[in-house]
Amino acid sequence: MTTSSPRTIVITGASAGIGRAAAQAFGRRGDRVVLLARGEAGLAAAAAEVEAAGGSALPIPTDVADAAAVDAAATRAEETFGPIDVWVNDAFTSVFAPFADISPEEFRRVTEVSYLGFVYGTMAALARMRTRGRGTIVQVGSALGVRAIPLQSAYCGAKHAINGFTESLRTELLHDHSDIHVTVVQMPALNTPQFSWVLSRLPRHPQPVPPIYQPEVAARAIVYAADHPRRKTYWVGASTAATIVGQHAVPALLDRYLAKTGFSSQQTGEAVGPDRPNNLWEPLDGVDGKDYGAHGIFDDRAWARSPQRWLAENARGWSLAAAGAALIACGAAAARYR
Repeated sequence: MTTSSPRTIVITGASAGIGRAAAQAFGRRGDRVVLLARGEAGLAAAAAEVEAAGGSALPIPTDVADAAAVDAAATRAEETFGPIDVWVNDAFTSVFAPFADISPEEFRRVTEVSYLGFVYGTMAALARMRTRGRGTIVQVGSALGVRAIPLQSAYCGAKHAINGFTESLRTELLHDHSDIHVTVVQMPALNTPQFSWVLSRLPRHPQPVPPIYQPEVAARAIVYAADHPRRKTYWVGASTAATIVGQHAVPALLDRYLAKTGFSSQQTGEAVGPDRPNNLWEPLDGVDGKDYGAHGIFDDRAWARSPQRWLAENARGWSLAAAGAALIACGAAAARYR
């Protein structure tokens, strides 16, 4: 069931990528969108897009690793736009490197943003939603939160943690017969700016593992999940379905397959230097920085539609069939690998 607009929506990581595309999508519905991120140039541009689309925008520079700052942003959101109806957790950062090349401080920072940022956002949302007995929290997950890959140990660890924490919370809400709902949207590889601004120690430019989808595919799934939050999880993209089904069916085989292919598939042929700017500690889209927008540099390779997402939303039987097809595809891949 689609809820009527306008609603008050809070989105973390709203200055670029998935969060930016989701903000645009909610803006087109006329919603009141609160934008949280560190990068003020990106936030300002995102706010302008929301308002141009027909919504209302409130940009609040926020580091989601700071629990007090997240809670203060939630207070300001409600003072400006009224009760928060939907909270979308999306903010993250990452390090592309073998685990042995990541420092303790870097691993902690990724965890604080990409995992604890979700925890703090959920805490801030729940503190307000519980007083009214209603609300929706959407966690932007990843297929990598079910099946980890090499070179992204900190990010994969955070995404796995989000699934565990959210599952525990969901059972508590069900126990309380609460009308507060939390759902996870598991994403595929997406054409976002992260591959141009995360800390990387790889010799070549990072890239998403194909097939690559445009961030608008993710945004549409987030809006749908916000409207239909009773489902535990949504899978976006056939590659996500194949990854999750394959992890359940042949996890050890995937270990060996990713050990063989996971390094090269995450890099382009373009060499990059070790001094490449990154956003681990400071945003690259700060006050005097560049607005990176929703899209990354892989527009020519990215899909703007996901038939699997439509099937998952509109026909459960077909969704099961798609999962079966994914399992068959995994079996065929396994045969080729052997």
